[in-house]
Amino acid sequence: MTSQTTPQHCMVYVTAATRDEALKIARALVNEKLAACANVLGQVDSIYRWQGKVEEAQEVVVIAKTRCDLAQQAVARVKALHSYDVPCAVVYDMAAGLPAYLNWIDRETA
Repeated sequence: MTSQTTPQHCMVYVTAATRDEALKIARALVNEKLAACANVLGQVDSIYRWQGKVEEAQEVVVIAKTRCDLAQQAVARVKALHSYDVPCAVVYDMAAGLPAYLNWIDRETA
């Protein structure tokens, strides 16, 4: 496993209202080379505060793997495709990973 001082790879974590919306976002990120891979996970129960009230909703999670230099473009694309006024789209750095996998991310997003 390779460790890096400054992360060059990251994951974009997104929640979507429906599986169809999550798949649309995931496909766009991969097709546009803003991510090498996007996992669409099963339904989750989300509890959150919105406009002063505690809300509950079922959502679908997307985790997209990309390069850090593409992260802001990926987040902007999520915002453009998303149905929420304020979607959850956050970036987590990858501190380390298998070199072959990180190289694959680089190739697929070039």
